[in-house]
Amino acid sequence: MVAYIKVFYISIGFWLFLGVECYSGGSYHVLTIKTGGSVTIPCHYNETNPPQKKYWYSDIDKSKIYTNTSEENPSVIDHPDQSLFTVTMRNLQNNHTGDYSCVVETDGLSTITYDLHLRVQSAPDVSVVSSSVSGHEGGNVSVQCSYSSRYQNHPKQWCRYKDQRCYTVGRTDTSQNSSVQISDDGRSSFTVLMTGLRLSDSGWFFCSAREAMNPVQLTVEAEPVSVTGTEKWRFCLSQN
Repeated sequence: MVAYIKVFYISIGFWLFLGVECYSGGSYHVLTIKTGGSVTIPCHYNETNPPQKKYWYSDIDKSKIYTNTSEENPSVIDHPDQSLFTVTMRNLQNNHTGDYSCVVETDGLSTITYDLHLRVQSAPDVSVVSSSVSGHEGGNVSVQCSYSSRYQNHPKQWCRYKDQRCYTVGRTDTSQNSSVQISDDGRSSFTVLMTGLRLSDSGWFFCSAREAMNPVQLTVEAEPVSVTGTEKWRFCLSQN
């Protein structure tokens, strides 16, 4: 019999931090995905003491999908350089609605690091136009998030997923961060604008409204090095 330990600050929902305050949007997290769509979910683990095994657990059929196996849907890929593994589920249908867990295993002891409820909907409660965005160092990037009518009057937020927590970096009902601006049209969508991007901003974020969330991966690329006319002339001379 496999023993399980649940990391409670994850299982009750990410703790969302803004300054010294923390906010929890609900008893668990709900990822809402459009029917026929796909989602990639990040699962962080302890970088100082990496687990021996990592897997994705489905409470629907009690299945376990370990990292870096031949399974294609879902595919579970380990990224040790980021201390996380990702789970990609494709062509989602109503029968995929249910509870799932990110699990790590060391010396036969399994620990749940993240619980979620996946809800497949024809019109998702929270969705994103693009689940992967990129920008250059020093530049800007914009992310558009949509929400259903039931969330019109609730705060919207943008949080960064890191170290098994989601840290709020922008929220519609608080003062705006100078480098992160959120604008809500009050009807069905809000836009996140991140300015002055840094390489360290690369990572995973979530658009959310209360307990409903949707992940976005941000990649920040180094600013291309410009070559002056003098440098080009010197290079040409060195080739002759």
